[in-house]
Amino acid sequence: MKINYKKIISSSLITFFCFLLFSSATYLTGYDDAEDSFPVLKRKVAIARFSNETQSGITFLMDDSGDRLGKQASDILSARLSDTGKFIMFERMDKDEIDSEKIIAGLKEEGIGVDFLIIGSVSEFGRSTDSEGKVFKRTKNQRAFAKVNVRLVDVSTGRIVFSQEGAGESVTTTVSKPFNKVNAGYDQSLTDKAISQAISSLVSNLVEKLTDKPWKSYFLSKENELYIIAGGKKQGLNPGRSLYVYKKGKTIKNPQTGGMIELPGTKSGSIKVLYSVGEDEFTEVSFVQLSQGSLEENLEDYYILERDI
Repeated sequence: MKINYKKIISSSLITFFCFLLFSSATYLTGYDDAEDSFPVLKRKVAIARFSNETQSGITFLMDDSGDRLGKQASDILSARLSDTGKFIMFERMDKDEIDSEKIIAGLKEEGIGVDFLIIGSVSEFGRSTDSEGKVFKRTKNQRAFAKVNVRLVDVSTGRIVFSQEGAGESVTTTVSKPFNKVNAGYDQSLTDKAISQAISSLVSNLVEKLTDKPWKSYFLSKENELYIIAGGKKQGLNPGRSLYVYKKGKTIKNPQTGGMIELPGTKSGSIKVLYSVGEDEFTEVSFVQLSQGSLEENLEDYYILERDI
């Protein structure tokens, strides 16, 4: 068999030059942009205790505040959202407060700025037991069913921007045989599992809606030639990240609804994150420099977005 060395060398050279060409293009055009590797910027979300609308008087559904089921649902949802790594969670455990306007007012009084408020309820809950007997075995099934509803409120407007219902069911089966009798007691874990499944069925859509709105921040001050903005590395603002600055639009009253509307802002420039300081994600601030554009003296007239819109 005769080996064609010229063909092999020619193919190798073509491959080598293609590699060089691609590498140069990547370097010159920024195709391998570090911007894509930055983490998701965390939204600030407050979650209120869920109300219990099941009208159930069963003892195991109550705690010292009179509602164990509602607290359990809000705890599970908070844990699910925290596990995504995309949110900073604030819990509002005001047991007698489920009105969104009053909760938002309370947050503002305490100086807590959040993007969204989640309010929910356990609308249905039930348990059942059935059994089936045969010649050589007896089967007992315990079931728990739960239905939850959540409402997502945009704190900046006070409006409900998303709502969804989720349902879940959990079953445990015990089989007894003539020489292996099993006594199945009351399984409390079914309640937890049913609520957990109901929450899990709606988390995906809720997360998508929470991250659909661009991350937003504001200027706090100016030091020499640098600006200070709210948020830091623990919230996802790594050094080198670019953000976009917009001047606020006019606030006008909508005569049709009676509500106040802020008109879309105009782009003023972009900034780049240099470094962050602060103890945790609640107190961190970042120092940034202006990359493009210009800003007027009153920094309260501007807001900052994670992406160019």
